[in-house]
Amino acid sequence: MPRKDYAYGSVSRKTLERLHRYESPNVTFIAPDGSWPIVWERAHGLHVWDAEGRKYLDLTAAFGVAAAGHANRRVVKAAQQQLERLPHAMGDVHPHPLKAELAQTLSRLTFERWKNKCSHPLKKIRSWWGKTIFCNSGFEAVEAALKTAHLATGRRGIIAFEGGYHGLGYGALNATHRPFFRQPFLSQLAQFGQFVPFPIGNEHDVLGSPPVVLSVMPISTARGREGAKQSPLGQVEALLESGEVGAVLVEPIQARGGIRLPPWHFLPDLRQLCDRYEALLIVDEIYTGFGRTGAWFACEHNWVVPDLICLGKALTGGFPLSACVGHAGLMNRAWPPSRGEAIHTSTFLGNPVGCAMALAHLREIEEKNLVQHSARVGAAFLAELKTLEPRCGALEVKARGLGLMLGLELRREGQPAGAEAMQVVKQMLHRGFIVLPEGEHGEVISFTPPLIIKEEHARKTVRALREILEKLPVAAGKGRPAA
Repeated sequence: MPRKDYAYGSVSRKTLERLHRYESPNVTFIAPDGSWPIVWERAHGLHVWDAEGRKYLDLTAAFGVAAAGHANRRVVKAAQQQLERLPHAMGDVHPHPLKAELAQTLSRLTFERWKNKCSHPLKKIRSWWGKTIFCNSGFEAVEAALKTAHLATGRRGIIAFEGGYHGLGYGALNATHRPFFRQPFLSQLAQFGQFVPFPIGNEHDVLGSPPVVLSVMPISTARGREGAKQSPLGQVEALLESGEVGAVLVEPIQARGGIRLPPWHFLPDLRQLCDRYEALLIVDEIYTGFGRTGAWFACEHNWVVPDLICLGKALTGGFPLSACVGHAGLMNRAWPPSRGEAIHTSTFLGNPVGCAMALAHLREIEEKNLVQHSARVGAAFLAELKTLEPRCGALEVKARGLGLMLGLELRREGQPAGAEAMQVVKQMLHRGFIVLPEGEHGEVISFTPPLIIKEEHARKTVRALREILEKLPVAAGKGRPAA
C-alpha cells in the first residue's frame, strides 16, 4: 500500500530549497507537488534511507554503481585506509602502487581472460594483455577510446547507433544519439559520428539467448537474413566501405535507450566487419560491465573480443573512476611513449582512493560470485516481470533484459506510454521502491539493482508493480495519460 507518511521534513525541504537557489536549474528536477525527488541520507546493501528516515529498496544501484551493495564493508574500509595513507597523487607524473595493480587487474579481467575462452582470437592481436587509460567519468573513457581509434587508424569518422548513450562531453556527444542532448550544442559539435539503427532482437533471438557462439557467421548470410543493404549491418558496411571510418562504437545492450537487446549475431557480425575494413570495435560497457548482465562483460555472452572496452559505474562501487582498456598491441601503436608530457591526462588520473575502492569492489564481486548470482536471480526476476504481460490494467506491457539489467516497457494503444511510466515510477517511490524510467519517451521502467538482490525482493517488487498498473485509469484520448 502507498505510504501515508510521505511528506518532506525540514531537512529535505531545506536541501531542496538550497538546490533550487544555488544549483544550476537544469540539474535536479523538483516536482512542484512534492512527489519528486527524495533526499538521500544514507544507504547500505540494497536499501536507502531518506532524510525523514524512510527506507527504500533501491532497484537502480544508483545508476548501476553499487554492484556489491551500498556502503559495502570491504569497499568502505579500503577507502578509509587509503584516505589516511594517500588521498591524492600526481596523475601522470609520480605514480602510486595501486594504479599499477588496478591496471593489471583490468588486464586480467579482460584480454587475459578472453585469450583463454575465445575460440576465434583476432589475428591482429599479438599481445594478449590490456593497457589502460584511467579517467574520471564514463564519457571520458569513451573519449579516450575515440582518441585511441583516431591515433591508431588516422581516420576521423566513427559509427554509432540510434538510441545510444555514451555521455555528454563534447567528444562523446558526437556519438550520443538522442537529439534532446545534442541539439542545444549541435553548432559546436564536430559531428564526426554517423548513426545507424540499432537492431532489436526478438524474444528468442537476443544477446544471451542461444548457446555460446564460438564462430562468426558470414556477413553475407547475416545481411541476407536481415534485408540486405538496408539492414543495420548493411548500413554499417556501406559506411565502412568509404574508408573514412576508424571505429564502430556500440553498447552491447542499450541502457538509457530503454534496455534494448540486439540479435545474438549482431556483435559477432560487427566484429567481422571491423576486421574486414580494418576499423576498431569499441564496446561501451560502462553500464553493462562487472556482472550486470550475468557475465563479467556483456560482450562475453557470445565471446566477441573488442579492440577497446570502456568501463565505469560499477568499477569502484561509489567513486568517480573509469577506464578505457585496449589490447597492448593497439595501445602501443596508437599512443607515443611519454617524454614527460602526456597528450591525454587529468589532475585526478588514477586517484589512489578510487583505485583502492575499485580493487576492493572487484574482489567482492569475484569472491562472492556475484556475476553468477546476477545471472540466476536476473532470470527469476525477468520471469516475474513477464507475468505482467501482455497487458496489465489499461496498458500493454513487455518485459525484457539480461541478468540484472531488466526493463518493463509500457505502451498505450501501441504508443509509448512515457507519462504513465513516470506515474508508476513515482507511485513505486512512495511505496518504498526506487526505479527509473528509460527510453527516448521514458516508457521503459528499468531495474538494475545491486547484484546482491534476492528472488524474494523481485517477487515483492512485481507485486507492487501489479497493484499500481491495475489501478492506472484508462486515458481519455489516444496515447494520453489520465489526468
